[in-house]
Amino acid sequence: MPILEGKEQERLGIMEAARLMLIAARTAPKSGGVDDILSAIICGDEIGALAADMEKIGEERDVAAWYHQAQNVKDATAIVLIGVKGTRSYITGCGACGHQGCEAFKRAPKLRGQDFDGPNCIFKTLDLGIAVGSAVKTAGLLNVDNRILYRIGAAAMRLNYLPDASIVLGIPLAVKGKNPYFDRAVKPK
Repeated sequence: MPILEGKEQERLGIMEAARLMLIAARTAPKSGGVDDILSAIICGDEIGALAADMEKIGEERDVAAWYHQAQNVKDATAIVLIGVKGTRSYITGCGACGHQGCEAFKRAPKLRGQDFDGPNCIFKTLDLGIAVGSAVKTAGLLNVDNRILYRIGAAAMRLNYLPDASIVLGIPLAVKGKNPYFDRAVKPK
């Protein structure tokens, strides 16, 4: 019987967990049953490109937290991205988007903000949160280290990793003796 080396099996397990997280995000409940969730898995060289862009943003904005989270990205085996086409509306006319109703929202120009596009329909944004929650629940059940990181999503938007998304969140995945994503001490750049 062959000996299957632990580190490689952990890597394979993380990739399988990432795939299951995408399934959890897809099958999460959506407003009106309309699915505008987008997802992807980043691994290999793309992880380095994402971390490099996060460091670049940290330099541009002079904010140390970008460097700290870039290191989290470098330490990840895979990154799950979950985004939403939030500039579409779910017809309720609630006004949470800042417009008088859905018709005004649809006519409003869609603009790129510092990190994301907007305005966004509150129901689509809620759908994103539910999808991300379902994904990290799955990772947690599988004992995979993870954390939801806004800055990964902002860099993924700049790199056009989910081109149809108006908002993206990132979830780095690892298997370590201690979850590396909950060391909240921000180190200077």
